[in-house]
Amino acid sequence: MSVSAKVSVSSNRGVVVVELWLILTATLASGCGSRSETDHRIAVVASTDVYGDIAVQIGGPDVRVSSLIDSPNQDPHAFQADAHDALAVSKADVLIQNGGGYDDFVGTLRDSAGRAATQVIDVVRLSGHMAVDGRLNEHVWYDLGTVRRFVTRVVQALTSADPSHRASFRRNATVFTGRLAALQRTEAHLAAHYTGTGVAVTEPVPLYLLEACGLANRTPTGFTDAVEEDTDVPASVLHRTLGLFSAHSVHLLVYNEQSAGPQTDEVIAGAKQAGVPVVGVTETLPPGTTYLNWMATNLAAVSSALKTGARS
Repeated sequence: MSVSAKVSVSSNRGVVVVELWLILTATLASGCGSRSETDHRIAVVASTDVYGDIAVQIGGPDVRVSSLIDSPNQDPHAFQADAHDALAVSKADVLIQNGGGYDDFVGTLRDSAGRAATQVIDVVRLSGHMAVDGRLNEHVWYDLGTVRRFVTRVVQALTSADPSHRASFRRNATVFTGRLAALQRTEAHLAAHYTGTGVAVTEPVPLYLLEACGLANRTPTGFTDAVEEDTDVPASVLHRTLGLFSAHSVHLLVYNEQSAGPQTDEVIAGAKQAGVPVVGVTETLPPGTTYLNWMATNLAAVSSALKTGARS
């Protein structure tokens, strides 16, 4: 199949602009799909490598997974797709998007591709999380309960695409959810010891995990809203945020390593100066790890920091 494409996709907190021209030869029109005569694997396209990795763990050798955002150096909120991404979406059997306005470029690419994926998974819809006072924390991959539901949905989608490997998909899912349950037990253990302990964040990225550990977010919403919107934090809000550390109202600061700026740097410095432990997290997979190992590392870092914070 020959493709000529020009693609411009940008996402800035849910605002998406796309220009896409695809010229497809008669090969596509005659049925060029996601699988060739020599490659019968299920074609899965995920918006980020977080979901891509989970799909690999469940699908094993029977899936071919492409993640549109696959580097910690890529800001998901400023993603720009290229012709390769557009082609991958056009050939997907299963398309995975986070939803909730996080990765609207996926739906836009899909609508422009001229071929709809057989199965589309929107993880925010699976999560059941709703906006509260106009705010939705779309970072649902930090919610282990949501990830469990996502795994079930992935098994369904892959089985629909290739029923002959149903047993393998289910077996892989059982192994995965077993390890996921161990992580949830770690959250419950932390909650038993630290429920109500105050924490601060620079963005809502890790909040589902922190809340599952029983921790109370005391960050002024004006601070996290401004950081997420990439606008200046009002001076009064910054002062209140810094006051959390000097007053020792929080025992931990968790910040997004992929979103830096002078005001977040000031908050990190303020926490360190006050002796409040600081933990960095990311929105996408760190290099050379898997989703489960990543979440285990995050929980270990939070646990260690809470022990340190409790002694300070």
